[in-house]
Amino acid sequence: MSFENTTVLVVDDEPDLRTLYELTLLREGYRVYTAGSVLEARAQLQQRRFEILITDMRLPDGLGMELLQDLRSQGRSERAIVMTAYGSADNAVAALREGAFDYLTKPVDLKQFRQVVASASQGLQDAPVQGQAQTTFQPLPAAGAPLSGAPGQRELIGPSLVMQQVRERIAKVAGSMAPILVRGESGTGKELVAQSLHRSSQRANGPMVAVNCGAIPENLLEAEFFGARKGAYTGANQDREGYFQAAHGGTLFLDEIGELPLSMQAKLLRAIQERKVRPLGAQQEEAVDVRIVSATHRDLAADVQAGRFRQDLYYRLNVIDIFIPPLRERREDLPALCQVLLERIANESGQPVPQLSAEALQTLAGHALPGNVRELENLLLRSVALSDGAFLQVEPAYSDAASPVPAPARVAERMPTYEPGAAPPEPPEPQAEAVAPSSLQRFPPPQDLPSDLQSWLDAIERDILVRALQEFGFNRTAAANRLGISLRQIRYRMERLQIHGPSDGGQP
Repeated sequence: MSFENTTVLVVDDEPDLRTLYELTLLREGYRVYTAGSVLEARAQLQQRRFEILITDMRLPDGLGMELLQDLRSQGRSERAIVMTAYGSADNAVAALREGAFDYLTKPVDLKQFRQVVASASQGLQDAPVQGQAQTTFQPLPAAGAPLSGAPGQRELIGPSLVMQQVRERIAKVAGSMAPILVRGESGTGKELVAQSLHRSSQRANGPMVAVNCGAIPENLLEAEFFGARKGAYTGANQDREGYFQAAHGGTLFLDEIGELPLSMQAKLLRAIQERKVRPLGAQQEEAVDVRIVSATHRDLAADVQAGRFRQDLYYRLNVIDIFIPPLRERREDLPALCQVLLERIANESGQPVPQLSAEALQTLAGHALPGNVRELENLLLRSVALSDGAFLQVEPAYSDAASPVPAPARVAERMPTYEPGAAPPEPPEPQAEAVAPSSLQRFPPPQDLPSDLQSWLDAIERDILVRALQEFGFNRTAAANRLGISLRQIRYRMERLQIHGPSDGGQP
């Protein structure tokens, strides 16, 4: 790739290092300017525009952060790379939050230096000016119109204000290297957000590797993440790369990051900070160039307070936060979602799909849908299979007192009337929603606020686990499947809440 038209400003108060960076970039074909202080850098920025700004954090007359703030306040388009001292993780996170494209840790590895600058150079002609969102999403199709756009983009649709904000946020932050934490309930589309972030970034031509952190046995975590050399453990008959190596030059999506054990969290933190991994059985570390996107349905801030998640890793991952609201909070998106999902079902099945009538949509609106979009798709698949005639037939919702979602009757009342072929309706005004009563009658909501919230929640969680385990004769796998969690998760919860099965020699 040619960098001859890319101009770079390097700001460092150490002449030897400044010269080293300048020569390194000149050999790659960049046009390089230098400065030794904040004042000199500001003078250079007033004289000309640059594509890339590389600045040390600490300068004789101030902080490199001040230059980032200047770029942001002036709406300039330079991509900023900040160099921080070893171990100054807080400074790196602060720089990313100020809009830095990426950071480097001193002493700077020149190979990594070239990679980061090259990454910042890619796609500069199409990059948005800072402060302006550049969206790559297709406009929402009218009902019945043919679908367009890349697979996966189509599901991030909906006329609701909250989904518009999600799409705008994705477009705004996709070009940065800042780690992103995607939060939301199961089935809301967290992986689709990660895919959109990857497609909209300058890493779109690189790999995207998705990892379910809750599905990997604990004793295999290190080898799966960092790779292993031949002979590193029994059965290692050849060298194998880990997730970090596989995602080199692209995006590493860490789904259900909250399920990682504490021991692995420490190793992951170091890999993210140093951008180096050491495969099992290897003597040397390997540099890796990945963009980290993680996701969770848990409240990680609460897990940090409870000691279940490392605070330093949480701050490292949560530089930029994207929250995906549950479907029950954006029911106005149902018509567009149903239309898209039905057309996808038709494409996959090769047969025409019954039409979505206003009556069928009202019936769908009566379902609690605690599984969000994933459950909606399953419901539509079942309805398509069971429908006869030209119109989709949807089974009415069954009463589910345990579901902590708006009562079906109330939901149906606030759903707008929808006619097939019409444009999606405008979002309704926010209204108070009735909440279905809890089935946990032995733990009714306290009249007064509990003095120990965690103990109160633990008691409810323990009761649910014990009942599920008893229902399946203390078969942990079956109970975990029934509750929608992994085997490792239920074992962890049983240990934490001191739940013992008959085979353990104790009572629940």
